[in-house]
Amino acid sequence: MASFKNADAGMIVDQLIKVIQEQRNYLSEIDGQIGDGDHGINMNKGFTMCEEKLSGKTYNLSEALSILGETLLDDIGGSMGPLYGMLFDEMAMACEDADDIDAEVFGEMLTNAVEGIQEISPAKVGDKSLIDTLVPAKEAFVTAKEEGKEFVQCLEAMNEAAEKGWQSTKDLVAKIGRASRLGERSRGVLDAGATSCYFIVTGIGKAAIGLLK
Repeated sequence: MASFKNADAGMIVDQLIKVIQEQRNYLSEIDGQIGDGDHGINMNKGFTMCEEKLSGKTYNLSEALSILGETLLDDIGGSMGPLYGMLFDEMAMACEDADDIDAEVFGEMLTNAVEGIQEISPAKVGDKSLIDTLVPAKEAFVTAKEEGKEFVQCLEAMNEAAEKGWQSTKDLVAKIGRASRLGERSRGVLDAGATSCYFIVTGIGKAAIGLLK
């Protein structure tokens, strides 16, 4: 199958919520090594609040992403609230008028998400942040799409690149955020934002693959 229905895809966000809830403790454990250790708590809070807002409602993918983005922006605060709020808002807007989500629409969702975050954050690839996961994932998807690969193959390329990007942060020195004050001491530890971004990107990717098969 080359596309899935927007109307059927709200479950992607349902699955994403479960992923973050399951990874709550791990995200805080990672964050505690060079941060304040509350990343998993905050992410779980925001995603669970979204789950409560969606409960009992019927929603498509764009509506669910929009509610998730709004919840993270308004209710979890810190540095990650605005960043992930922007990411999901941009993804929602890119697909709100699409009845069918194909590789072209999904590529726009990823591209808009990256551009939206880059508007509010100075982080670049190599700075040890969520950008190290998100940008390679987006580029891998777009490259696979431009090479004429099937939607599922594009998503698989995205997931693989997201994992490599996430793992790359272990060898980086933080150049942005609270961890940047640690200098060389931040090397040898995975970045918490890159870690949650890995779970988000691959969570969406796996759920989308499930709809396509």
